Amino acid sequence: MGKGEMFEVFGGFDQSEHQAEVEEKWGDTDAYRESTRRTATYTKADWQRIKGEGEANLARMVALFDAGVAPTDARAMDVAEEGRLAIDRAFYPCSRQMHVGLGQMYTADLRFTAYYDRHCVGLATWFCGAIEANAGRGRTQA
Repeated sequence: MGKGEMFEVFGGFDQSEHQAEVEEKWGDTDAYRESTRRTATYTKADWQRIKGEGEANLARMVALFDAGVAPTDARAMDVAEEGRLAIDRAFYPCSRQMHVGLGQMYTADLRFTAYYDRHCVGLATWFCGAIEANAGRGRTQA
C-alpha cells in the first residue's frame, strides 16, 4: 500500500516519521519482526478494518470511562482484552504481560497519553489499569 493511501486511512499520520525510533527500541524483537512480516501484505481494506476495530474498541472504552466504571470492573477488563486480541490478530502475538508493558507505555510516553486523553482526560491511566487488571484476571483463570 502506498504512502498516500496510508495517509488517507490514518488521517495524515505518517508512521515513517517514527520508524527510526521504533527500530531502535524494538527492531531486534520477535514481535517487531512478526509485525513487519504481517503488515507488509496488508491492503488498504485491511488497514481500514484494523482502524475500524480500534475505533470501536476506543468508543467502548470512552463509554465505560464516562459511566464511571472502574478499570477493575469485568467490562473494563473485557475492553482491554479485546484490545489485546486485536493486536494479537493484526500484528504479533501479544501476551497479557506484553500488553501490560504497552499499557505502561500509554502512561509513560506523553504522545500515547495525549492520544487517549484527548478523548477523555485520564483515559490513558484508566486503560492502563484495565490492562493490568485483565492480566491479573488471566493469572487467576486456569
